[in-house]
Amino acid sequence: MGKLIIFSAPSGSGKTTIVRRLMTLVEGLEFSVSATSRAPRGTEQNGKDYYFLSTEEFDAKIASESFVEWEEVYAGTKYGTLRSEMERIWALGHTILFDVDVKGGVRLKNIFGDSALSIFVMPPSKEELRRRLVGRATDSPEKIEQRIAKADEEISYAEQFDLTIVNDDLETAVEEVCEAVRDFIG
Repeated sequence: MGKLIIFSAPSGSGKTTIVRRLMTLVEGLEFSVSATSRAPRGTEQNGKDYYFLSTEEFDAKIASESFVEWEEVYAGTKYGTLRSEMERIWALGHTILFDVDVKGGVRLKNIFGDSALSIFVMPPSKEELRRRLVGRATDSPEKIEQRIAKADEEISYAEQFDLTIVNDDLETAVEEVCEAVRDFIG
């Protein structure tokens, strides 16, 4: 078993942007593609952004214990970490990089303990979080309100992570994350 880096945050915190930048700056990291039961959004591609599964396919993988962890993040929408994806990345000798919901992040940290570094990306404010969600133009106004409402609950999990990074300045946040990850993977 190798090491893993876990990123979690409310939607719109900049987590995915930080993860993408981190992957260009630190060698030996490979992104773990999660599975989901939701449909692709925008230009998302199967196998690159997510493994898009039908509800039936997702439930069959739950039943066969194909997931290390999974969660119904929104009513009717499940996300999970496939064992096969982790095994594939470790077989290449890489450190796994996760971008998961907060409950999945806490669960992965609990499962893998000191082999995992968990990082929570905190938005600078609710107002900025709303501005970012509206600005990315991928969700309906109702979905944006759902994400804002969920942010309070997600933020309550921050103390269960090894490190919290406030993303009020992207460059500073990326520098802090790179330093922490380099220290962790040696």
